[in-house]
Amino acid sequence: MPSRLPAPHRVDVAIAVGGLLGGLLLMGLGLRGGVYLGELSPITLPPWSTVTALTAMAVAELLRRMAPGTALALGTAALAVDLCGGSLIATVLMYTDLVYAAVLYGPPSLARRLPPACVATTVVATVVPLALLRTPESLFIGLVTALLTFAPAGTGAIVRNHQEAAEAARLEAERTALLAELDRREAVVAERARMARELHDRVAGHLSAIAIHSTAALSLGDAAATDDALGVIRENSVRGLAEMRQLIELLRDAGGETEPTAAPTLDALDALIERARADAPAVSGLKFALRDERAPGTALPAPVELAAYRIVQESLTNALKHAAPGEVTVRLAHRADGPAGASVLDVGVTSPFDTRPGPRAPGSGMGVIGMRERVSLLGGTLEAGPHPEPAGPVWRVRAALPLDGKGALTQ
Repeated sequence: MPSRLPAPHRVDVAIAVGGLLGGLLLMGLGLRGGVYLGELSPITLPPWSTVTALTAMAVAELLRRMAPGTALALGTAALAVDLCGGSLIATVLMYTDLVYAAVLYGPPSLARRLPPACVATTVVATVVPLALLRTPESLFIGLVTALLTFAPAGTGAIVRNHQEAAEAARLEAERTALLAELDRREAVVAERARMARELHDRVAGHLSAIAIHSTAALSLGDAAATDDALGVIRENSVRGLAEMRQLIELLRDAGGETEPTAAPTLDALDALIERARADAPAVSGLKFALRDERAPGTALPAPVELAAYRIVQESLTNALKHAAPGEVTVRLAHRADGPAGASVLDVGVTSPFDTRPGPRAPGSGMGVIGMRERVSLLGGTLEAGPHPEPAGPVWRVRAALPLDGKGALTQ
């Protein structure tokens, strides 16, 4: 079934009806001949042709928005008939509106070509009558032609340019709003990831120690060993609650009235390893050692220091859950063979590789992911996995953290 043509816009209907009725009224009052070609017209049409031209122009007005090019062609033909039969001012005015609508509503090619065409038409309408009639009055024809063509075309071009500029500004505003929303969502996701890393790194170690020692307390028949395990469980419970309380207070402090919690530094690694030693008695034969090979007094950027501390913390927690009996070694060193000769902090943690089917305590599986995120934010590299050694396979975590300060400022 063929689709129905769209109805003319109500404004176009009003212009067409008003122009038609106004023209008929002018004819009834005998007000014809507003613009007449006179001696330049090769033919003279009867008076009824004026009504025909008026009606055709009104029909063209109905198409001014739906088919501007067709409306302009029909209007041009009607104007030619009107000028040869003694014109009506209503017909002429409706034609100027068709020129304006063709530039405003027409396709870009028509809007681009019509104003220069109107200029050329005005030039011809000025030069030819002047050459033929050789009277100053003939210049009036060029002036009328300019008013009929170039003036409405220029006005339409100005209005269209303003509309296109407004539309471009609206689209740019929408694009800016969309980019702002994407930035906001990215910031929210990044902040959630940071909060998840902090929550995992602060609390997971305490919970792992609690799980390991509670398992030992349930399996050991020695009352003294059970009491020691329960002591470690209580200590890690208290520390875990304290860490959780700090995180909750930090998240609830929306007004920023309290001082931010100080980030841990590498100076606290000794205390971190001592805590691991305290948590290790339930894991038979597990020892810990720190080898700090950095130059004395070397300052580190705060994000690098925090990332290094958290990597060691997570590695020690994983060693308590997975490592075989043996020595867990933490190594810190500087080297200057990074990209473009940049200085790099090497953080390495090795632990005896255990082939047991499962860990001593359940985990979230997010520890290595969190370490990779921290290292990636600083533009560094991370290796985590089994590694062959002469004394036997080990699980090695090695992070290279650039010290050029180009990484992210928050971890």
